[in-house]
Amino acid sequence: MSGNSPQLVLLGSGAREHALAIKLRQDGATVHVLPGNAGIPGSVPGISATDFPAIKNFCHEHAVKLIVVGPEAPLAAGVADYFLDTDIRVFGPRRQAATLESSKVWSKDFMRRHGIATARAWSYRSDQFADAHAQAEELNGQVVVKYDGLAAGKGVYVCNSVAEAAHALTELRELHDGWFSFLLEEKLTGPEVSLIGLTDGNRIRMLAPAQDHKQLLANDEGPNTGGMGAYCPVPFLDDNWLATIRRDIIDPTLRGLQAEPFDFIGFLYFGVMLTPDGPKLLEYNVRLGDPEAEVILPALESSLLELIVAALDGNLAQTITRQRPGAFVGLVLASGGYPAAEFPTGFPIHGIGNQGQGTQLYLGGVKPGETDGELLTNGGRVAVLVSHGPDLPTAVQLAYAEAELVYFQDKYVRPDIGQRPTPLLETSAY
Repeated sequence: MSGNSPQLVLLGSGAREHALAIKLRQDGATVHVLPGNAGIPGSVPGISATDFPAIKNFCHEHAVKLIVVGPEAPLAAGVADYFLDTDIRVFGPRRQAATLESSKVWSKDFMRRHGIATARAWSYRSDQFADAHAQAEELNGQVVVKYDGLAAGKGVYVCNSVAEAAHALTELRELHDGWFSFLLEEKLTGPEVSLIGLTDGNRIRMLAPAQDHKQLLANDEGPNTGGMGAYCPVPFLDDNWLATIRRDIIDPTLRGLQAEPFDFIGFLYFGVMLTPDGPKLLEYNVRLGDPEAEVILPALESSLLELIVAALDGNLAQTITRQRPGAFVGLVLASGGYPAAEFPTGFPIHGIGNQGQGTQLYLGGVKPGETDGELLTNGGRVAVLVSHGPDLPTAVQLAYAEAELVYFQDKYVRPDIGQRPTPLLETSAY
């Protein structure tokens, strides 16, 4: 990676990729986003993130030697494997390693094998629903049902009764044809936090801890979504909890990665619940979370590009990560009707570019309008607006004020991002 402005390809098309593109450009890279979207400069809309031959041709034409992967689909499809025998490096795990996210059953088995603190769970096939119903009844319906494969953040059902568990299992069976697997986990209690790092498979450099807001409505009610907002850092996640998460989850994960028959290089996401019995791992993602990335990346003072290159070179031990002071709050500006399967889109977006100092608008579900520069809504999560303040309440207040300046028909913003009551954690972390 020599020269004044290294060329790189960023795969993906959402607000997370917009945030990645801005951060990597700040670090000195020339970024081509494949396919990107109409709101991300440098987008190449004709090339899909899973069209590996077209991506390879583009890299050769533009002297690109580095690919950074945003979403999970190209990783699960084997983008890192495809470029293995070329001079183009991919920051993201190979297909077998990406199974940590793409298969909930395999991931849970990995946690068990390597002694990682997690919930008890039972795995089933699609011909074993009767057994799953019986197990859910035995646990009084206090279960989490998880579809085994990728489900865009929506394949999880958190149940509070036998009736809810039965409904979740019925819906799971109706949504998926043919043979599939799924997990039944005991339901844990406590606040959830997102911890994301970059790893070369031996070392990991953690970014700022964040908290996501998955449910559509205030007070964590309503259906699960891909995420309605996030903030970082997390005030109640003190040094004791972080040390225990490192001891019980992160370090055994790294030892596990070294023991498995694959190399892991890329982002690694830990979804952790702080329970009365200590921290428990809920899930891995093998990429940056969304919308967590949109608050974590502007919080990172260090060069992300340097961290990525160090991970690819196996030199993470020689790096440090520095975070900017203050708090970052991200609000998802969603289409009315999201997360239903269908809802109206195609509405003009007003107020792009009106953001004040300390606020950034990352564009996701957008498409070009008929006039030059006009953008229309084109998805459920249209944009993520992120504000930076000296503390969390100030950043929250600024974000909501700035969100009022961006408008499209039927815009919906969850009203309590970053405003959950401070949890009373029921245990010392030790």
